Amino acid sequence: MKTAVIVFPGSNCDRDLARALEAVTGQAPVMVWHRETQLPDGVGLVGLPGGFSYGDYLRTGAIAARSPIMRAVAEGAGRGLPVLGVCNGFQLLTEAGLLPGALIRNAGLNFVCRDVSLTVGQADSAFTRAYRAGETITVPVAHHDGNYVADADTLDRLEGEGRVAFRYGEDVNGSAKRIAGLLNARGNVLGMMPHPERAFEPAHGRTDGRRLFEGLVELVA
Repeated sequence: MKTAVIVFPGSNCDRDLARALEAVTGQAPVMVWHRETQLPDGVGLVGLPGGFSYGDYLRTGAIAARSPIMRAVAEGAGRGLPVLGVCNGFQLLTEAGLLPGALIRNAGLNFVCRDVSLTVGQADSAFTRAYRAGETITVPVAHHDGNYVADADTLDRLEGEGRVAFRYGEDVNGSAKRIAGLLNARGNVLGMMPHPERAFEPAHGRTDGRRLFEGLVELVA
């Protein structure tokens, strides 16, 4: 299965994401520079990595969301192409309009870097199919602007449509309804602040994130 990881100026988790994708697909992802205008032919999954694109100037993800490649990512998502955005990638997805709401400064105004417990909100999506609804997993976070916000009507709609993929087990950053991961209406786009690629192999101390990649790749392949 052919995958792609989009690389922006300031990305620092692109290789982590690429390593996880290569491990589950057996094929190294195509690393796509943000100035490209098209995705490689035959790509079945796109990853937007964590990091600090453009140094988080203006708003986190706001500048990178205007990169040329994001038009191709949006078009692909519109056709049903799976898109996974992790940390800064989640911020990018909201800034690009592929997911509702926004990620703002953590409620405690501190950078949070530690393992957190997550509750799987629903297990019917391509991204969560290897988990059980209500299951608790542990995945690390590392962010300063992970506080998810949206208006009350949007939050009610997200809950009603079952689009909360992951929820923090505790108040980590002030996120509304403790939202840690969010799906688009079609279910082929997931943005999440925790890093599943950092809970992937025994050397990381835990492997709860691996099933996300394995279940997704198995379905798409």
